[in-house]
Amino acid sequence: MKKLSYFILNQDWKKLCAFLLLGWLGLNFFQAICTEIMNDEAYYFLYGQNLAWGYFDHPPMVGLMTFISSYFFNGNLSVRFMTVVIQFFTLVLLWKLIDEQKPDARKVALFFIISASLVMFQAYGFVTTPDAPLLFFTALFLLFYRNFLKQSSWFNTLMLAVSMTGMIYSKYHAILIIGCIVLSNWRLLIQSKFWMAVLVTALCMIPHVYWQITMGFPSFQYHLSDRTRSFKWGYLLEYIPNQLVVFNPFTFGAVVYVLIKHKARDVFERGLYVLIVGLIAFFWLMSFRGHVEPHWTVVCTIPIIVLLYHNSLFDKKLMRFLKCWILPSLILVFCVRLVLVTDLLPKRLDFHGKNDKNKAIESVAGDLPVVFAGVSFQNPSTYHFFTGNESFVLSSMNSRQTQFDILQKELNYHGKPVFICQQKEGRSEDYHINGYFFSGYYATDFQSVNRIKINFSPECREVFKGDTLRIDFEIVNPTQHTIRFQHSEFPVTCKAVYALNVKNAKNVIKKEFHYFHCDFDSEIDELPPYSTIAGSLQTVVPDINPGVYPFALTLDNTVCCAKNSDLSALTVRERQ
Repeated sequence: MKKLSYFILNQDWKKLCAFLLLGWLGLNFFQAICTEIMNDEAYYFLYGQNLAWGYFDHPPMVGLMTFISSYFFNGNLSVRFMTVVIQFFTLVLLWKLIDEQKPDARKVALFFIISASLVMFQAYGFVTTPDAPLLFFTALFLLFYRNFLKQSSWFNTLMLAVSMTGMIYSKYHAILIIGCIVLSNWRLLIQSKFWMAVLVTALCMIPHVYWQITMGFPSFQYHLSDRTRSFKWGYLLEYIPNQLVVFNPFTFGAVVYVLIKHKARDVFERGLYVLIVGLIAFFWLMSFRGHVEPHWTVVCTIPIIVLLYHNSLFDKKLMRFLKCWILPSLILVFCVRLVLVTDLLPKRLDFHGKNDKNKAIESVAGDLPVVFAGVSFQNPSTYHFFTGNESFVLSSMNSRQTQFDILQKELNYHGKPVFICQQKEGRSEDYHINGYFFSGYYATDFQSVNRIKINFSPECREVFKGDTLRIDFEIVNPTQHTIRFQHSEFPVTCKAVYALNVKNAKNVIKKEFHYFHCDFDSEIDELPPYSTIAGSLQTVVPDINPGVYPFALTLDNTVCCAKNSDLSALTVRERQ
């Protein structure tokens, strides 16, 4: 081991740097090819096949990446090629960002050890997510922010704008990154060229903002409202352990030591401190309103690499910790990467087996489009990726909306044969193929009501249990298809929806939607294309606990109860 270290540290630093960079690139290509596509990656592959200035969940950068990747490659690289390339250049930017004036082989090795120790940073070298381009543009932003501090030239100003635009088009978390830098250096707010960079960024964002406006701001609605959950101690307590996994416990401990032990040496380094503390603290606070995904803080890896590199050069205790703990931890990190290539992990973790499962469904569905009920956007995404056949999901009241609600693919198959991958008593068959179990049934004349809109107004907002509630409504059909309420395969009924708080087996209160029958005053046979039908209906207020309930109307076409109307408050009281 000592001979190997001596050999490495006596190499020309440029050759060693090039060798490690190319080795990192080669390893990521190997991993990208050999590791099965993740669920979310299949979803982003769908983005790339439908290029737009925005998507339901994210800005458009990840869609552009998969579009370019699929232009050159098939298979896994059709999703991951650009991710591998982008991390290569992210490492190049990071090396420039540390601004080493006297490089040597020892410092090159130190840089790569710290970079390789960060678990999610490695993962985003071969797994495609919006975080991959965000890491690249963050490194670019910090590099030109440092240059801007030294000289506020027009070139540095332009590159600040380019990097900020790239960050925001990658992920909305970019606003926090820019905010943390401004918070660390208020003088930016009195510099005209910084405001010029902000103005250019704002102009570049116009296409995306226009897309959000025309679509009704689906991304903001989802991230700011729909993801909100009631407070749970579990969300709060799981946060730090999850961060230890994201950053590597030893590397995370080392950066905490740096933040406490050493002060920032200049304005730029103060920005790195605020970036790490600000992002981690912000998302910890966000755990009060719901689950925080561990990787949301992964952009902190950029300032972490820079700070650990600089401080380990003069802090002997930190350097000793790096050699004794962080360096050996690389073995575990690489073992995890190796396991991902194999099928050793349980199938339920979804790291492998998706190809075989979707091929099993295809063996039954054939060339027919496969329809999934509103449980997950991942099922139709992976089915489409692994089989190349059409698939979509019908979102329901108790599932979140997704990009499929923007694409509205189900409208292309109205009146056509499909395969419904869903267990339905009396209709579906159970299949057990190659170790995979699923249920489904064939339909010859598909009909969906997911795009139908219901506007309603109850006669009163305060009712008593057992009362008959009368509701005036308008049913709007914005599609080119006729909706047949007496359809032979997909008959349509209207139901009243109450969101009830129910305790599960773990004694945790969860919101569940419960459905109750409605009767139209006048029977509806058909809803013609681009038409509106007005009328009244009646529904009996169920025997539920007194309180204020979110209430809505939904159309059920036997596949799912669609989200046809907005929720409104309805007060239920008990008659004395």
